Amino acid sequence: MKKNNSSVSRRKFMMTSTGVLTMSLASFPLNMFAKSDDKANNFDPDNVNIIGPKEGFSPHIGSMYSMMNWMRGAVLNSVKELNEDQLDFHFDKDSNSIGAMLLHLAATERYYQLNTFDNMKWGTWDQEIKDQWDVAMNLGETARNKINGHKLTYYIDILTEVRQNTIDEFKRRDDDWLLAVDEDWYWGPTNNYCKWFHVCEHESNHNGQIKWIRKRLPG
Repeated sequence: MKKNNSSVSRRKFMMTSTGVLTMSLASFPLNMFAKSDDKANNFDPDNVNIIGPKEGFSPHIGSMYSMMNWMRGAVLNSVKELNEDQLDFHFDKDSNSIGAMLLHLAATERYYQLNTFDNMKWGTWDQEIKDQWDVAMNLGETARNKINGHKLTYYIDILTEVRQNTIDEFKRRDDDWLLAVDEDWYWGPTNNYCKWFHVCEHESNHNGQIKWIRKRLPG
């Protein structure tokens, strides 16, 4: 009796998919979220893999924070033990360094703080703030020339300071604030939940770039 070709193909697909999944899980570092001795790091490893409401936050804000905290742990793991030369490395003339991308993450979060916590229209903050953050925010050639010569702790300290402000402000707010809609946002009507979800997925996007560059570092 002939075997059904579709059944065979389906079985092969399932076996292949299972193998890929097993390899992916095996390659995921079990100690990725281990406690760090680095004092300049407010990543919280406790129950990090439990996404949902967190003590000290309103339910939806706690869920949003838990996603951001998980993603921050992934970024910290990706840059662990990188030295100054590795943080400054450019893969080609148009690429951004890992150090510049770390500052870019901090700049993005800072600007979303100003927009959502201080109710400032995007880009209307004063020149002093722009002078501090615009280079990292915009990346490109200026960032390639200016963002270099720093140890990893320099970048983590800045990320930590910015994140602490987010945590403190999140704790002062409720879910009504998170769900409030900005009718004039560039993407169309957008609530604060979506804006902060973007901060999180933006960090995920750059974490992928960081990991890509790390695999191609000299030596």
